[in-house]
Amino acid sequence: MPFRLIPSFLFYCYVNGITPGPANLCSLYAALNYGKERALKQWKGLFTGFAIVALVSVFLNYFLGNVLGDYVKWLSYIGAAYLIWLAVHTVRSAVGAEKDADENAEKDAEKNCNFFTGLLVQLTNVKIILFCMTALSSFVLPYSRSFFSLLLVGVFLPFTGPICNLAWLFAGAKLQKLFYEHRKVINWIMAGALVLCAVSLVWG
Repeated sequence: MPFRLIPSFLFYCYVNGITPGPANLCSLYAALNYGKERALKQWKGLFTGFAIVALVSVFLNYFLGNVLGDYVKWLSYIGAAYLIWLAVHTVRSAVGAEKDADENAEKDAEKNCNFFTGLLVQLTNVKIILFCMTALSSFVLPYSRSFFSLLLVGVFLPFTGPICNLAWLFAGAKLQKLFYEHRKVINWIMAGALVLCAVSLVWG
């Protein structure tokens, strides 16, 4: 990648990382519902999932190049279906918000906010799959077919999106008190945001 493209590449990474998406919304939701410590456990899964996607993208771009472009788009339907499932789960939490907030709280946190839920979110997150594939095919392949060049960028990518996830996570932790005062309304808003993400994946 030419040095002149590095600012554009970094800006591309920042915009894709900080804008709303499944991982950012899940980080925010986890911090609002379960607190910072529990959300950080899920974040480790988000980071690991992002790293796996980035490294797989390196190999796919190296061996298959831009041939994958049309096929990657089909993954949007899988990602959209998973986002709808998350939205339904969020709405169910909203309906149950009228019950005691502490009822089965720890059991709920163990089930819905852990390393593996974060990992699953990223492995089905079409936004980051397309992000990684596009970053490599647009900023590296036109200038170098070197596996090392692809790998260097691929190793860097997990330090973009997941770092932006932390901004959403810590914002959620700060707003946790507000969330408990308006739990039901915020859960519905979060569910709606997830549905919009799903719609944008399929019809965007």
